Amino acid sequence: SARRCPVGKALSEIPGRWLPVQRTLWDNIEVMNTQKPTIHLIVAARPNFMKVAPLYHELIKQGWCNPLLVHTGQHYDANMSGNFLRDLNLPQPDIHLSVGSGTHAEQTAGVMLAYEKVCLEQAPDYIIVVGDVNSTLAVTITAKKLWLPVAHLEAGLRSGDRSMPEEINRIVTDALCDLLWTPSPDGDEHLLREGVSPERVVRVGNIMLDSYELLREKIEADSAMSDLGLTPKGYGVVTLHRDFNVDRQEALSPIVDLLIQAAKKLPLVFPVHPRTRARLETFGLWDKLEGSAGMQLVEPLGYIPFMNLVGSARLVLTDSGGIQEETTYLDVPCLTMRPNTERPITITEGTNKLVDVETALESIARVLSGDWPTGTKPALWDGKTAGRVADSLKTALLK
Repeated sequence: SARRCPVGKALSEIPGRWLPVQRTLWDNIEVMNTQKPTIHLIVAARPNFMKVAPLYHELIKQGWCNPLLVHTGQHYDANMSGNFLRDLNLPQPDIHLSVGSGTHAEQTAGVMLAYEKVCLEQAPDYIIVVGDVNSTLAVTITAKKLWLPVAHLEAGLRSGDRSMPEEINRIVTDALCDLLWTPSPDGDEHLLREGVSPERVVRVGNIMLDSYELLREKIEADSAMSDLGLTPKGYGVVTLHRDFNVDRQEALSPIVDLLIQAAKKLPLVFPVHPRTRARLETFGLWDKLEGSAGMQLVEPLGYIPFMNLVGSARLVLTDSGGIQEETTYLDVPCLTMRPNTERPITITEGTNKLVDVETALESIARVLSGDWPTGTKPALWDGKTAGRVADSLKTALLK
């Protein structure tokens, strides 16, 4: 019978232009006893680094495979990428696609074109994508059209809002991936409801929190809070970068007014995302915000100093996804400036609440009065997710 590649295609069935890729993949599998399988870990944006770092270190420690960091370059600012590599003790990427910024289509197409060349030259044995950024979608589509196996770390999250680009990325990525690692029961439920085979779904827990535990000692010893003249529980942290909050002046201007009012009640520190700063300056809002009492605008921070600020904050006002989980883990009140969240467990079991410009000040007042829910740590949010992911990956490769 014809030899078959790991994704079930006989070599004789594969179009001739793909044969070099599949033979490389087959050869890698055949010599696994003498050559370690190669794993591509895809990173692109801040949350990706935090999810990949614990897994990278776990795979290096176990020693049975060769993990390679592939940086798409979607976030190329040193404060958004380089600092996270350093803080998380990650090496410089083995492969850098240098895609850069652009529209959603430009980023997606750029990653697809660049990553296809990498895979055609030397196909990895498994590819791991994380989160919901454009690079996650682009790498998954590219890999699956080359019949390469892909696993999605942080699979199954759904906001129900397809106007969010991230939701489209999640849905398509999960539909295509061979292995889906979920952080919580709702992730399993979403995938099964969408018709995903249960054999493809493995609940592993929340790997974001592995990063925190990996660096807890350094985070707690960091001087970011004191350097900014802040005291524990005496300030709030702000992060904003979502397009629906910052890309339109009619949305961003009321948020600036909200922050100015909030800073009168509680000093705020705002590490400003490059995209957000550009919009604030374009709309003539930067000077207004910078000159307001109680507001500190700072450059984007590395993971360690940023988490030092979050861990001692009275509250966090954000539109990020991962911070909703970190604040729940640390029992810090979180006000999420969004109409929905793909992480509802942070609301039902955590410290997170959805707010808007009309309700945020009331929620801040509730936090300051002590009227806010105490978070609990959901199952498998224990800092040991990387080990479970590595075990699942090894099992998948040996099938």
